[in-house]
Amino acid sequence: MARKHLLANIGDRPAKPVEQDGVAESRVEYARRGASRSMMQSLDDLAESSMRVLEGDIVVSLDPDKLDPSPYADRIGEDEEKDGELLQAIKNAGQHSPVLVRPHPQTSGRYIVVFGHRRVRVARKLGQEVRAVIKPLEDIAHVIAQGQENSARDDLSFIEKALYARRLLESGIDKATIKTALTIDDTLLSRMLSVADVVPEAVLEALGAAKGVGRDRWEELKKLVQMPANAETALELVQSEAFVEAEGSQQFTVLIDGLKSSRTKKAKPKQAAEKVWSLSEAAVKVTTKDSGRTFTLALKSKDASQFGAFLSGQLKRLYEEFQQNKEEGGE
Repeated sequence: MARKHLLANIGDRPAKPVEQDGVAESRVEYARRGASRSMMQSLDDLAESSMRVLEGDIVVSLDPDKLDPSPYADRIGEDEEKDGELLQAIKNAGQHSPVLVRPHPQTSGRYIVVFGHRRVRVARKLGQEVRAVIKPLEDIAHVIAQGQENSARDDLSFIEKALYARRLLESGIDKATIKTALTIDDTLLSRMLSVADVVPEAVLEALGAAKGVGRDRWEELKKLVQMPANAETALELVQSEAFVEAEGSQQFTVLIDGLKSSRTKKAKPKQAAEKVWSLSEAAVKVTTKDSGRTFTLALKSKDASQFGAFLSGQLKRLYEEFQQNKEEGGE
């Protein structure tokens, strides 16, 4: 059912008065109709503007101190260089693109930023109000709007999107909504979550947003750190002088190269444990070497050949006794 215009009857006129003078009444009536039309047009405009404000189509000015950040953080740290460029641009030419906010669900008079956090930070630094559009969004709509805005700007790195996806999932947002927000498919979402889960948190924090590092290189890092030894090495590498002194994506290169280098270093072979003893007053000299997976037994003496043949013939029986002894819990 169509909703009746709230201001539809405001300009209704009373019943037409009795004519006294045709010409004069005609002029008065014309003027009255003109004034009525102007008033109705103004009232219609006012009503339409009010509805647009409620629908979020009107840009308003808000105090940045009344704006709270999104509960679904999608960025790692702050980009001081970009913030500085934006601050200078807004200082010189004003804020052209409004931010999107939603009314705070618990606190009257406050709002939550859906997107435009950098513009809010800049406005706060400049001590000026923020141009914003207010929309009464629910959490799912909030996530979709925030994700698609940043995807359209293409300024989130792969790992920022991956961590954002994991954060949304942990907050109870379903995968279908996450895929819509980030404009990705099942395969890419699975890879993002896998990288975010496998790479140690300390390594993720050290690498930061890693601008310019794409999916393939993150996949490579994930495969390297899946080995426990490499994961430990990665934690050491991100604290190394070479890593700390590197800038931007070079830190990622230092980490990958360091992990590959450590993987190619061959471990020193285990020194075989050797024992030597004699039997029956040196009638048979026995030497054994145990390297873990290989056990060597050597016999030396005049009876070595015959004893060795005898021993070989007894191996089957001895092994069966060995197995039985293991089952009975013997040493």
